[in-house]
Amino acid sequence: MADSTTASPRPVVPSHEDRPVYVIGGGPGGLATAHALRARGIRAVVLERSDRVGAGWRRHYDRLRLHTTRRLSALPGLAVPRSFGRWVARDDVIRYLETYAEHHGLEIVTGVEVSRVEPAPDGTGWLLHATGGRELTGSAVVVATGFNHTPHLPAWPGRDARTVELLHAGEYRDAAPYAGRDVLVVGAGNTGADIAVDLVEGGAARVRLAVRTAPHIVRRSLAGWPAQRSGILLRRLPARLADPLARLQARLSVPDLSAHGLARPAAGLFSRAKHGAIPVLDTGLVDAVRKGRVEVVAAVEGFAGGEVLLADGGRVAPDAVIAATGYVRALEGVVGHLGVLDERGRPVVHGARSPESAPGLYFTGFTNPISGTLRELSIDAQKIAKAVARRAAKARAEAARAEPSRSGGLRSPGSRVEKAHPAP
Repeated sequence: MADSTTASPRPVVPSHEDRPVYVIGGGPGGLATAHALRARGIRAVVLERSDRVGAGWRRHYDRLRLHTTRRLSALPGLAVPRSFGRWVARDDVIRYLETYAEHHGLEIVTGVEVSRVEPAPDGTGWLLHATGGRELTGSAVVVATGFNHTPHLPAWPGRDARTVELLHAGEYRDAAPYAGRDVLVVGAGNTGADIAVDLVEGGAARVRLAVRTAPHIVRRSLAGWPAQRSGILLRRLPARLADPLARLQARLSVPDLSAHGLARPAAGLFSRAKHGAIPVLDTGLVDAVRKGRVEVVAAVEGFAGGEVLLADGGRVAPDAVIAATGYVRALEGVVGHLGVLDERGRPVVHGARSPESAPGLYFTGFTNPISGTLRELSIDAQKIAKAVARRAAKARAEAARAEPSRSGGLRSPGSRVEKAHPAP
């Protein structure tokens, strides 16, 4: 596969007069949206702060596989190769994203980080402040920097004075450094569950999983039927109808783990999913807990030297603590001044809708849908492209009415992928 980030001797930052649509972020959402825009004849430039596309995926742990099926995880315009298998591995996801950018000839500028987005001085479009003092003017902006942007590590009491090793799950790669050691994993989401199982299979002497709120656990696939398809079919139903169906399926397929510290949640699966708490897709956690290879303990409350304090008053003294405690979107510096974020720092709208206070600004990839993130990113990409095209057509029509003799239109799409050179 060709390197999609080969340096080019040509100038790489489009001039202000070009007015492309700038897509911030070279992950799946950004690439899918850029392709959807180009397919409508709209020039889209992807700005990626790292040196390659798919940077977020490159930071994930080695064991990671998609919990969504290959067929339902493809981005618009390119199928995921059958050779990747039903549950695509992390490295294959990265290969797919590289191929996707090359296959569609996407215009990607790497090594450029956007620090602030604000309305353009002339009142039309957007001004982006970026690496090296660059100021880029775009007709629209799509923010696609991702759900898992910046690791979040709770400010536990005693954390800074602890003597036990502590790292965020974003720094975890594989179980090799923990063979023969006692490890506490904090957080029972999909990442925490995967890492706990990886540690067990990788030879850790003892693995404990600290749980504050017991998750819903579902089989990734049951009799060949993937859990993702159930999520797609049921997500539009009212929670009062979908929750009982999910509860019945769980009772038939997942054993009761209450005796091992993982009671079935009282709140329904879909009720919790609407607030962002998606279920854990089982890749070995159920068996590991039943066999005592992963021990469930109470939530972490703090540190005391080499000990970890638990919510039930207990104390444990692991060799290492891996915090699968999530991420923050880190959008405040970029768009927080525009009034487009809620109290938790999440965009108030996503997909084809622009905030009323910021027309022409779009967000994708900031939700965690039960129907599959990559699938929803693909749907959002098409909707955003349609909305941008409609808005551009409206602007041209208004300009034509104001100046009948003036011909407008967006420049035809480019097709280069380049590294940014230092600003002069």
